Amino acid sequence: MRLRTERIYTYFLHLTRRLSTRQIMMMLAVLVGVLAGVATYLFEMLLYAIKGGLTRWFPVESAHLLFLIYPAVGIILATLFVKYVVRDNISEGVTRVLQAMSRKNSRIARHNCWTSLVGGATTIGFGGSVGPEAPIVLTGAAIGSNVGKLFRLNYKHTTLLLCCGAGAAIAAIFKAPITGIVFVLEILMLDITAASVIPLLIASITATTMAFILRDFDPILAVTLRPEDAFELWQIPLFIVLGICCGLMAWYFTSMNSRVGTFFKGLDKQYKKWIAGGAVLGILIFIFPPLYGEGYEGMTALMHGHPEELFDSSLFYRFRNMDWVAILFVVAIMFFKVIAMSATNAAGGVGGTFAPSLFVGAFTGAALALTCNALFDWHVSLVSFTLVGMAGVMAGVMNAPLTSIFLIAELSNGYGLFIPLMITACIAFAVGYWLDPDSIYTKQLRLRGELLTHDKDQSVFVFLKLDSLMETDFIRIRQRMTLGDLVHIISTARRNIFPVIDEFGRLLGVVQLDDLREDMFKREKYGHPITDYMIQPPDRILEHETVQSILPKFEDKHTWMLPVVDKQGRYLGFISKSRILNAYREQLVRIQQ
Repeated sequence: MRLRTERIYTYFLHLTRRLSTRQIMMMLAVLVGVLAGVATYLFEMLLYAIKGGLTRWFPVESAHLLFLIYPAVGIILATLFVKYVVRDNISEGVTRVLQAMSRKNSRIARHNCWTSLVGGATTIGFGGSVGPEAPIVLTGAAIGSNVGKLFRLNYKHTTLLLCCGAGAAIAAIFKAPITGIVFVLEILMLDITAASVIPLLIASITATTMAFILRDFDPILAVTLRPEDAFELWQIPLFIVLGICCGLMAWYFTSMNSRVGTFFKGLDKQYKKWIAGGAVLGILIFIFPPLYGEGYEGMTALMHGHPEELFDSSLFYRFRNMDWVAILFVVAIMFFKVIAMSATNAAGGVGGTFAPSLFVGAFTGAALALTCNALFDWHVSLVSFTLVGMAGVMAGVMNAPLTSIFLIAELSNGYGLFIPLMITACIAFAVGYWLDPDSIYTKQLRLRGELLTHDKDQSVFVFLKLDSLMETDFIRIRQRMTLGDLVHIISTARRNIFPVIDEFGRLLGVVQLDDLREDMFKREKYGHPITDYMIQPPDRILEHETVQSILPKFEDKHTWMLPVVDKQGRYLGFISKSRILNAYREQLVRIQQ
């Protein structure tokens, strides 16, 4: 394998010896776009083969008991595949891409070029109520990362190819190249420069072209606006209300996802997670069949103005033409989708939150339109409110209003809804951000200090690790020692601070050389215990704190040196403010280069 890699690299050097770095990146962007487009096609073929084989023969006029079994089978198969074949965590694809950028030098394991496809297709095909976008984004990013690794690119260029792969995957699955570009700029937070945007544009267009070649021109969510669906000025208050509703649903989406995840983490055995996840998901899908899989069929039914199709294969099929039953059915699905999605992921399934956020948004918009039509007979367009609702909840969940606006605009084959899209997406984003400033992708990363942002000051700190900044060459002294013992030690010490520890290694305090000067030459005081000279440090730093969190301690306490301890209070070393500032300056230079 190594010999083959060397040959490829040598041939690459020979082929590109007369090209500039920018030209080489454009050429590699084409390669990444082609591979991401093919990977997306293979993923969709596998997904729809599994899903079609399992459910295509179900009768539409009655519920089927296999809905109770399929999801558990899919989760078990996906979990076993991850545990025994992959042997790595491949869930939460977008979050893993962000983590790779900040903590792993944009290196993603080679197996992610295909394992996410198999795990995601198995989970969703058997009914897992998650989205296919996260697995395909991780796959595209892994392709870009490994192309960069194959041709021995530096961090900056490898990161660019990683982003090209992620954007190309989004562009290919939705056949929406602009959305792929905006997704990378808004979610992965790539710098907006000509050197980065042009390869990203090339990769997205290439992947979209591959999707057209392999799957024709039909988008994954095909909808065309009719004249009666056009935006009218009198609807602005309704879209404002929709924006508020979408913002609240986005907050419900993220908070419920967190709560369900916490519940499943409390289950100590994997089989308990299978039982709980399979039972919750099976029952919900049996009662509400649109929750099966990613839910594109339910969204398509709403976007085509046919809510009665949601009742296919359900217990409520005979009530499909009753308006109030339809409204209650849509609202119930809207809330239970989040629980079904969270249970799928927490129980061991492989999938994402991208499509579920679109699903919840579609049903939020549909619920408002159906309610207005039933109560006031306003003849509000179900299609337009469904589309705008998709953008609203997605903007709130992902903190990505531009991505949601351009995605829906491209899916609807035009920009006739651009004004309501902007109104609703911006209001939903504002409400969601007010309730929780972190997106569903970034919350855990920000808490761990691993989130890269467009703020270069903050991004520099992400690359600084506490372990590498900690200084450990301080002489430790025991609490039972005397002043005379320390005077003998001082002759060989390089530091003027001495941590005092007990027999278990716990930090009791510190002794400063300045505090000893008056007595260190008075032999009659050599018998005094060293604890007489010990003081408490201004503050302490825990071993896993982020650099961002410890800087305020230096400022608040007006100190230049603080000790580091573990959770049991055992002494580990010292962190100096000057060391942090020097590391910050060096890292800033690397990022600029």
